[in-house]
Amino acid sequence: MGLKLQYQNEYQSPRGGALGALLLLLFPIFLPSLFSPFGHASPSMLSEWNVMVKSNAQEGNVPKSRHQRLLRSALQRQTSEEELSELWTPLANQAWKPCIEPSIAPSLPEKSEGFIQVFLDGGLNQQRMGICDAVAVAKILNATLVIPYLEVNPVWRDSSSFMDIFDVDHFINVLKDDISIVKELPSDFSWSTREYYATAIRATRVKTAPVHASANWYLENVLPVLQSYGIAAIAPFSHRLTFDTLPMDIQRLRCKVNFQALSFVPHIRALGDALISRLRYPSSKSGAIGTNHLLEMPNVKGKEGAGKFVVLHLRFDKDMAAHSACDFGGGKAEKLALAKYRQVLWQGRVLNSQFTDKELRSQGRCPLTPEEIGLVLAALGFDNSTRLYLASHKVYGGEARIANLRHLFPLMEEKKSLASSEERAQIKGKASLLAALDYYVSMHSDIFVSASPGNMHNALVGHRTYENLKTIRPSMGLLGQLFLNKSITWSDFQQSVVEGHENRQGQIRFRKPKQSIYTYPAPDCMCQA
Repeated sequence: MGLKLQYQNEYQSPRGGALGALLLLLFPIFLPSLFSPFGHASPSMLSEWNVMVKSNAQEGNVPKSRHQRLLRSALQRQTSEEELSELWTPLANQAWKPCIEPSIAPSLPEKSEGFIQVFLDGGLNQQRMGICDAVAVAKILNATLVIPYLEVNPVWRDSSSFMDIFDVDHFINVLKDDISIVKELPSDFSWSTREYYATAIRATRVKTAPVHASANWYLENVLPVLQSYGIAAIAPFSHRLTFDTLPMDIQRLRCKVNFQALSFVPHIRALGDALISRLRYPSSKSGAIGTNHLLEMPNVKGKEGAGKFVVLHLRFDKDMAAHSACDFGGGKAEKLALAKYRQVLWQGRVLNSQFTDKELRSQGRCPLTPEEIGLVLAALGFDNSTRLYLASHKVYGGEARIANLRHLFPLMEEKKSLASSEERAQIKGKASLLAALDYYVSMHSDIFVSASPGNMHNALVGHRTYENLKTIRPSMGLLGQLFLNKSITWSDFQQSVVEGHENRQGQIRFRKPKQSIYTYPAPDCMCQA
């Protein structure tokens, strides 16, 4: 009876309330003069508008299951001990090991050519790759690197600096024999700021770096600026260094930065360790909540009975949902809200919108909903005793959207359920620090799964490949086609999912030309054991 009630009609609120919500959504489209601020709305303004819309249009309206037959079967699933044992078995040795030492001993140049500044946009993982590339460019130019400046992301609106996220002293110490690094410019160059370059064309700013520029491009175009002015600021910089035709020592240096030099600040690591301990030893979650410090954790090193856990990166925030142009079952109100958000934020640049939802799904271009990735995990053999850590920014649709995933995995945890508000005070509202915490926990999980490809997915797939850790990569094309088949039985669905993911659980894939060294660390960052 409970399930029947849960999967009733999509909209359960009174007709008048639904009509009012729909009119609220249509006003900005048909009467734009009344909503002129949205013509040039910032993401923050639009976010507030969407909160208002969602509270009116979705109050009491839980999106119904789009795969009711599969969900009913999944809730009754049973997994044998043998299947569970195989599922949790770590990856076998693949005869490759981390290998980042250069062919010759690293050494600093006798004289630095000048200071290199980079301004990095994007989220945490895009910035992380930019930092690695910046070190490589400094090495190519025999320059001194200024700790990279992280732009405020227009979507996440997080002003966290490099030093807020990464252990800067560790960063400098690990790379001290490779390049010179300074935390800030000397007083003679204090004028070289982000604001200085935003006001006019400046001779010391290099803004013409092509995507995937070669080492020679930097020697020909940036080195002369360094030699003339003693400083060069490169912006934009993301993806401005090629993955091919670079000396192996430069490639190894990028690997060294990514896998050794970039360590999160101590309070992120401490909170991450506490979450990991609470996932492995659930009974240790109890304690005195309400202090300004991390709860005292028992000494569990070497303790018997450590539990295993999966990290699920649920990439289903509002921006991802809007950018994909897919239908997620939230009805007309959701479609209109996402369409408006998409238009304001990307001004018609979402090319996917020219395809139908069916075409997008069959091509594997729709992010998996929480319900869908839950069904995939259930088909792979994870049962309702699985401890699941949800690594995610705000899920579009909130708890209502996660409800079916939680029914499948009742032991699901997240930051808020594992740590008190006092423990999370230093990271509250800071998207980069929240992502850093999720990254840290993800690297210590027995299995990592990402619901959809993206920068976080790519970074963790590469890092866990480097460490030979089990990582399940969903086959988006296969799953898109399976979910389009509304008559598929649970046994057929399960068999297709299992067979389709036999070779997608962390097996080493060698980097091909133009592919990222950070997603595919072999063979550049690895050697045969």
